[in-house]
Amino acid sequence: MRFNSLAFRLIAGASAWAAVALLVAGVILTSLYRDTVERAFDERLNVYLKTLVGNLAAQTPGQLGDPGNLGEQRFELIYSGWYWQVRQAGGPVLLASRSLATDTLDLASATKHTTVDGMISAAMTGPDGQQLRVLQRTITFDADHRYDVLIAGNVSDLEKEIRAFQATVALTLAIFGIGLVAATAFQIRWGLRPLDQLRHGLAELRSGREQRFEGPLPAELQPLVAELNALMDSNQEIIERSRTHVGNLAHALKTPLSVITNEARSGRGPLADKVGEQAEIMRTQINHHLDRARIAARSKVIGAITEVEPVLARLARAMRRIHGDRDLEIDLAMPPDIRFRGEQQDLEEMVGNLVDNACKWAKSAVRIEVIAGAGPDGAFTILIDDDGPGLTEDEMKEATRRGKRLDESKPGSGLGLSIVTELAGLYGGALTMARAPLGGLRAELRLPMV
Repeated sequence: MRFNSLAFRLIAGASAWAAVALLVAGVILTSLYRDTVERAFDERLNVYLKTLVGNLAAQTPGQLGDPGNLGEQRFELIYSGWYWQVRQAGGPVLLASRSLATDTLDLASATKHTTVDGMISAAMTGPDGQQLRVLQRTITFDADHRYDVLIAGNVSDLEKEIRAFQATVALTLAIFGIGLVAATAFQIRWGLRPLDQLRHGLAELRSGREQRFEGPLPAELQPLVAELNALMDSNQEIIERSRTHVGNLAHALKTPLSVITNEARSGRGPLADKVGEQAEIMRTQINHHLDRARIAARSKVIGAITEVEPVLARLARAMRRIHGDRDLEIDLAMPPDIRFRGEQQDLEEMVGNLVDNACKWAKSAVRIEVIAGAGPDGAFTILIDDDGPGLTEDEMKEATRRGKRLDESKPGSGLGLSIVTELAGLYGGALTMARAPLGGLRAELRLPMV
């Protein structure tokens, strides 16, 4: 998944929000649990305090006896962290739990506050270094008998319980968060799947396997599909109109040029020769630029594909008939199911120019071979070899220049190879030349393959 993708942004945003929400939820849950546990702890201390006060109230003032462990065995264990103590108000300690041994609890240095019912709640350090939570209440039997009754409990047990709850909450929320992120990722990927269908449909259109967008898509994408289909229809209409205009322009220009050329040929003298020469140059230029306009209008047509084998087979048969008087051997070798990503007439024009050129110069043999997947981008290559005289390195470079004819004895305008080069380039391909194994020239035409 790429960092700049919609899926990554949506999943990252949802994950960040989920992490913040779960963190806040964990803090709130832990805080609520702490308050609940502390209240329960205070209630427990209060119960012990009431039990101790009730026991003392049943005794004779001034003759207090040991009330025992108050139903909690930890009051019997030395330094267990659970203590009770009875002190003469403002005086010495009269009674204490066995857990205190010889120590006493003094609230003078403790952090304390008074509750609404007159009890004192405090936090202090116990005799064995424990952190204690203390409740103290003063009871009065008569003017001479007032006692400070104290109960203390070890809050380390409370903290352990809270930490255990925090760990459980953290683990639970982490698992829940991972599951939430996974569910969000699945939901987003499932929700964005129609975009993959749209991309696949565009690829099918571009490759020519489909002519229009078809198939069910979500209602939100249907307007886009309709606009794309309308755009392709409009594009095709513009291309057809451009072809018509190009044809009309060619006809409108060639007819006056033919008249000028014929008039110049019928005349005599330097002026007629110059007019005829310039008219021919104009014809060549018009042909060249009209061909370029026609090529540019067709080469980017979406969805155009052409079966290669029928085109090459027809060209080979045509060349055998055209050059039948020379008894040329024209061989064709190619794998089946090769398809050109472009229009048929462009393929015919490119290969036709190259094969015709090879036949003009060949002595006895021309070989046409197609290699599939020869290019780095999965293109196919058409090799056209002849056993003619071939070209030198410099002549190969000059051959594709517009209007360049290396031998005036052969018919043609010199535009064929330049048109092939430009057509191949517009389709993302290329034309190169080399020495053929047959001894003549090899034309290597690389074109995109479906």
